[in-house]
Amino acid sequence: QVQLVESGGGLVQAGGSLTLSCAASASIFSFNTMGWYRQAPGKQRELVATIRSDGGSTNYADSVKGRFTIARDSAKNTVYLQMNSLKPEDTAVYYCEAYKYREYWGQGTQVTVSS
Repeated sequence: QVQLVESGGGLVQAGGSLTLSCAASASIFSFNTMGWYRQAPGKQRELVATIRSDGGSTNYADSVKGRFTIARDSAKNTVYLQMNSLKPEDTAVYYCEAYKYREYWGQGTQVTVSS
């Protein structure tokens, strides 16, 4: 059973930074892709960033391009989301996701950006 455990969320002022971590119970290379999604109150869950296992190519939502960076550490089976220049509209629960044959989800971590 694959487990994804997020950490690093919290409260930060606008313009600040946070780094989220997602620790996987299996090798991150066992998945086709891993990524981060977020869901704000009253809104649908949306893609934030993904990274492919083969080659490491990344994909970002337009709203976070240039501010967020997804990265991985294979030795730690961990994927990170570095978030800079945070805005109040980035406030959401952030979920780690992994995909191989099906989606796997973490429990989520709250990020709150105050204005």
